[in-house]
Amino acid sequence: MLRRVKYRSTFAAFLLVCLISIVHTSCVDKHTTLNPHTVFRLNMSTGLESLDPAYAKDLYIMWAVHMVYNTLVETDEHCTLQPSLAKRWVVSDDGLSYTFYLRNDIYFQDNEVFPDGRGRRMTAADVAYSFRRLSLPATASPGAWIFNGRVSASDAFTAIDDTTFTIHLSKPFRPLPEILSMPYCSIVPHEAVERWGKDYRRHPCGTGPFQYYYWDEGNVLVLHKNPHYWEKDSNNRQLPYVDAVQATFVDTKAVEFLLFMQHKIDFINSIDRTFKDLLLQKNGVLKREYASKFHITKGVYLNTEYIGLLTDSSIAVAKQSPLKNVLVRRAINYAIDRKKIITYFRNGIGMPATGGFIPPGTPGFDTIAAYGYNYDPARASELLKIAGYPGGKGLPDITVQTPDNFSDIVSFVATELKDIGVNMNVEVMQPSILKQQMSRSRSVAFRAQWLADYPDAETFLAFFYSHYPAPPNYTRYHNDFYDEWYEESLHAPDVQRHILYRNMDSLAIQDAPVIPLFYDQLVHLTGNNIYGFRSNPMNLIDLKHVRVQ
Repeated sequence: MLRRVKYRSTFAAFLLVCLISIVHTSCVDKHTTLNPHTVFRLNMSTGLESLDPAYAKDLYIMWAVHMVYNTLVETDEHCTLQPSLAKRWVVSDDGLSYTFYLRNDIYFQDNEVFPDGRGRRMTAADVAYSFRRLSLPATASPGAWIFNGRVSASDAFTAIDDTTFTIHLSKPFRPLPEILSMPYCSIVPHEAVERWGKDYRRHPCGTGPFQYYYWDEGNVLVLHKNPHYWEKDSNNRQLPYVDAVQATFVDTKAVEFLLFMQHKIDFINSIDRTFKDLLLQKNGVLKREYASKFHITKGVYLNTEYIGLLTDSSIAVAKQSPLKNVLVRRAINYAIDRKKIITYFRNGIGMPATGGFIPPGTPGFDTIAAYGYNYDPARASELLKIAGYPGGKGLPDITVQTPDNFSDIVSFVATELKDIGVNMNVEVMQPSILKQQMSRSRSVAFRAQWLADYPDAETFLAFFYSHYPAPPNYTRYHNDFYDEWYEESLHAPDVQRHILYRNMDSLAIQDAPVIPLFYDQLVHLTGNNIYGFRSNPMNLIDLKHVRVQ
C-alpha cells in the first residue's frame, strides 16, 4: 500500500510538471498554420544535435535524417533490403566493385542554394560527393568507418554517368549494400554543404519525404511535407500523407508519457521501466483498461543485451580474474534463468538469449541453433568443480559494472550466481564512464547491449574479431579459427557466408566471452488515431505512410 501511495504522489508531481511543459510546447502553433490533424507529433527525450547525416550517430538524429534524406537502398520492416534512390545494383565477380543504377526522377528539395530556389535533379555525382565527404578527415564524421580502410585508395567512388555509380573496394565485403542503408550514407547536395559549412547541421537539404521548416533547438523541430517527393503508394498517391512532423525535446520520460496519455504527442518509443507494470501484464499483453486508448506494436529488434567478460589475461586487470577460465564463464552462463528476466523485469518484452549472440530476425540467424545456454544450475556447479572451485570455494569475487537503468537485472544475475557459490558484486556507474572503461579494457565484467548498425549478422560477429580494437571487441576475445572464418565470410557467397556466420556464432558462445541475457523487442505506442506507422528492426521509424485521423 505504501508503495502505491508513493507512486501516485510521484505521478501527480509529474503531472504538474507536464502541465507546465504543455503550456510551453503549445507555442509551436505560431510557427505553422497547419491543421493539427495533419501533423504527426513525437518527442526526442535526449535532444537533437544535428540534421546533417554525416553525424547521424544516435537514434534521434537517425530518425530526423531519415525523414529529410534518402539512401541508395533501405531496410524494410521485414529486415529486407529494398531499392530507394538506386533501382538495382550488381557486384563484380571478384567482389571488389558494386555498381548502382539510380532513378532519374528524383529532385532535391527546393532550397535557396539552387537557381530560382527550385531543387535540381539528383545524380550519381551527388552520391560520389556524399560518400567522399563522409570519408574525409576534415568532416570528422563518426560514420567514416563505413568506408575507411574498406574502399580503394584511388577512385573509390565513381560517377560513370548521371544514373550509374560504382564503389571500388580494396578487398571484398559482401554486406556493403546493407551498410549503405545506414543514415550516414544519405545523399546531400554539394551546393548546400558548401554554402553553410559546419552550419549545414541547421540547414539540411535532401530528397526525403519531409523538408526543413523550423528548429528552435531544445524546444521544437518542425518539418513540412516535401511537395515534390518522388515515392507513391500502391494506389499511385503521393507520399507522405501528413503535412508536417513536429518533434519536441522534453527530457523526462515520465513527462513524455503523460504528454502521450493526454494526446499531446502521438508516439512513444519503448515503455520506460517506470510504467511497464502500469501498462503491461507479466506476459507482455497490454492491460485491459488501456487496450482502447492507444495502439501497441511489437516487432523484431536487432539488439542483444549481454554481460561482457574480459578474456585477455595479458591485460593487467584480467590477470588474476577467474573469468579468464572458460569453464567459469560457461558455468555462469548456465546458472542464469533468463526466462525469469523476461517475465519479472521485462513484463514479457523480448526473448531469453539461450542461443547465440546473433538475435532472431537477423539475416544469417540460425533458426535451429543447438548451441547456447539454457538454465541448468546442476551443470553450472559441475563446471565450477571441474574448474577447481567446488561450490565456489576459493573463487575470488567478481565485480560487474552496469549503468543504473540495468542494475535491477544485474542484481538478479548476482542473486542467481550465489546459488552456485559465485559472489558477484554490482557496481553502478554512469554510462559514459562505463563506456570508457570498456573501451580501455579496464572493466573485467560489464553490462551492455549490441545494436545492429545494418541488417546483416556480420555487425554482431565483428564484435569478436580479434584484429578489431574496442570497440567493437570489448571482451578482447581471440580465437584463430574464428578470425579465419570471419575473414572468409567477407567475400563468401550468401549461402556459404551464412554457414560461416553460424559456425562463428557457435564458436564464440562455446568460448563464452559474453553472457547473453535477452534478445530485445521493439515496443511502440501510438495514439488510437494514428495509422500506418512503420519501423524497421534497427528501430528506424518511417512516417511516409502515417495517417492522423
